[in-house]
This record gives sequence, structure tokens and C-alpha cells, in this order.
Amino acid sequence: MAELSQTAISDLSGFPVAPADIHAAAEIIRGAVVETPCSYSRTLSNICGCDLWLKFENLQFTSSFKERGALNRLNALTPEERARGVVAMSAGNHAQGVAYHAKRLGVPATIVMPVGTPMVKVENTRHHGAEVVVTGATLEEAAAFARSHGEAHGMIFVHPYDDPLVIAGQGTVGLEMLKAVPELDTLVVPIGGGGLISGIAIAAKSLKPSLRILGVEAWLYPSMYNAIHGGNLPARGDTLAEGIAVKSPGKITTEIVRGLVDDIALVNEAELERAVATLISIEKTVVEGAGAAGLAAIMSDPTRFAGEKVGLVLSGGNIDTRLIASVLTRELAREGRLTQLSLDIPDRPGQLAAVAALLAEAGANIIEVSHQRTFSDLPAKATLLQLVIETRDSAHLDEVMAKLGASGLSARCS
Repeated sequence: MAELSQTAISDLSGFPVAPADIHAAAEIIRGAVVETPCSYSRTLSNICGCDLWLKFENLQFTSSFKERGALNRLNALTPEERARGVVAMSAGNHAQGVAYHAKRLGVPATIVMPVGTPMVKVENTRHHGAEVVVTGATLEEAAAFARSHGEAHGMIFVHPYDDPLVIAGQGTVGLEMLKAVPELDTLVVPIGGGGLISGIAIAAKSLKPSLRILGVEAWLYPSMYNAIHGGNLPARGDTLAEGIAVKSPGKITTEIVRGLVDDIALVNEAELERAVATLISIEKTVVEGAGAAGLAAIMSDPTRFAGEKVGLVLSGGNIDTRLIASVLTRELAREGRLTQLSLDIPDRPGQLAAVAALLAEAGANIIEVSHQRTFSDLPAKATLLQLVIETRDSAHLDEVMAKLGASGLSARCS
């Protein structure tokens, strides 16, 4: 996407959200929403080859930036509208933001969530006092149900991203980042429907027109990328970044992104998993797939950010604990630190002990052991031995495999 001139960028008058709206939103949400840290990461900066600051929106009470826009929108309701209640559709984070602040303000709330939404997000939304309806295979189907349900019951629909008040609320993230680190050169922001990056772009460009803004989407859901570039990449499948798994970006947000965002990067599932694992390992912070998308983009193409001062939004931290475990173990496997081996051995006493002794000599740790005699093509006097072993890294794994081979054992990674 071609970069706009500074003159064009500094003219923000054509958008339905003005910088003044974002400053007003900052006053409205002050005290009810956490002004999260924007902290320098020495280790990640060394890894990525740039000066990297992290905006910890996963430390909000609902673990996501979404409550900023939700509160700004709810605050604008008239007394009559508050009495009628609100309805929203969400894959989780907007749901929790609306539910939490609606309860605070005494506004009845119904949240429609698509089938497949992580249970942690469903249960947290219920915990905040909202009525939850789980229906629709996609966010778009959930949205259609939410609109019809709201019309039937006279409720106000609170859109997760395509609403000027919601966009203004999300833009307060940008104000806080530039207040904390005015020397930033680039902001890297996840894109789902586009509310967060739209608000941040307006706020940031109004304060520093030369600032570069990069959006990030999952390869499985490149909807904003398609809209901006006129592409036709498919949007489908299960992504770790379900918070930005949007098939159709907003109309308002698309125009803002087209005008103010410099480029959009796409990241694959392995890159998202690596970023989630890296943030846990290095920053000791839990971030969901969508929240880790920005780091995934930087780690996958560090030359793009070399020497720059980069601000990265960790947009949310609502991720299922079982999924965290899966991501971490898969990353250990990619690093060569956790490996499943298959060995064909004679089925007689002492063979397992011999293999274990060789692995011990090589410095490998045995995590799991399994014998397979029945479901195998091996001769009846042989058995398939399957092991999960732990090694220091891929180089150490190569040493272990070489030692097993030198001992006459046929070992293979499986």
C-alpha cells in the first residue's frame, strides 16, 4: 500500500471520528479504564533488532482494550436507551467490555457469541452479568442474530468496531502510547474489524503525522488486506487469533485504514504461536493470539523495523489455559527441545533399559514411553518403541540421534 504524503495524512477532517472525539473519550473513560503500561522490552528489542515498547492492554480488568470503546459508547446512551438495554455480538473481548461496563452503569446487556468462541470468554462474559446467547458459525452470523434480536426487543445495538464512538474509545490507546513514548517511529496494531487501528491512526497521526502505522492480520482472515488491496484471499478456518477472525471489516474503519494506515502484514499460525510463547517466556505475560499478532509480524520480518522505535499493542490476554499448554509444547517441538522418537527394537528383556541408558549418556530426558506390539507391521518378535524426549535445542537433538544411530538403533523423529 503506497504511503500517503504528510500533507494528506495531517488532514483528518474527512473522517467521521476527529482527534477531539478521542480526547473527549479519554476524559470519559478516565478512572474506569486502566491506563496500561507502555514499557520498553530490552530482550525483545535485542531479538527483533529494533527498540520495542509494549502497550499492555492485556492488563485491563477484562484483559482487553475493547472496554475502552464499549464504555465510551455506553456512556452516550440516553436514560431511555439505558432502560431498554443493549445487545452486542462478539467473539469474546467486546462482549466482556460491554458486559462489564453495562453492569457498572446499570444497563441490561445481551451478548451474542459465535459457536466456537473460547469458553474462557463465554464464562467471563456471563460472570460480568450479561445474558449470553451462543449461536452462528461466524461472527457475521452472530451479528445478524444480534441485530434481529435487538430489533425485536427494542435494544440498542453496540457494534464492536464500526461505530464512531467505539473507534474514538479505542483511539485512546494511541494517545497513551505517544504520551508515554513520543519518540516512536512506528506503531504495529492488530486488525480484526478495524476499530482499534482506526482510532489509534487518527489519534497518532494528529499528534505525529510522520508516524508509520502497520496493521497485522492472520493469513486465515485477511479481510482488511483484501478490502484495501482489492484482493481475493480466502477467509476461513480456525485461527489462534480468533479475536481478529473477521470476514468483513467495517465500512467506517475501512475508509480510515485506507487513508491513514501505511501497510498491512499477514502472519501465519506458526508465527502467531511463536509470538504467544515468546511473550510468556520473555515478558512473563499471557497474550491471546490476536494480541500477539503484532510481535508475530515483527519477528517474521525484523529487517522491516531495523533500528526503529516501535510501539506494539498487546491487545488482549483472554486465552484458554489448555490452549496455552498446547502452544507452549508445540513451540518446544519446533525448537527441537521436545521430540517424539520411534524405534524398532527386539521384544526381549533389557532393550528398553539399553535405550534409556543411551539417552541418559547423551543428556536427553525421557518424558513419555509407549510400546506398540499389536498395531504394527513389525515382525512378531519386534516392538515399536515410541518415546517423547526433552533436549536442550535442535543441535543437541542431532547429537542424540547420532548416538542412537551409532549404537545400531534405527530411530526416527515422528
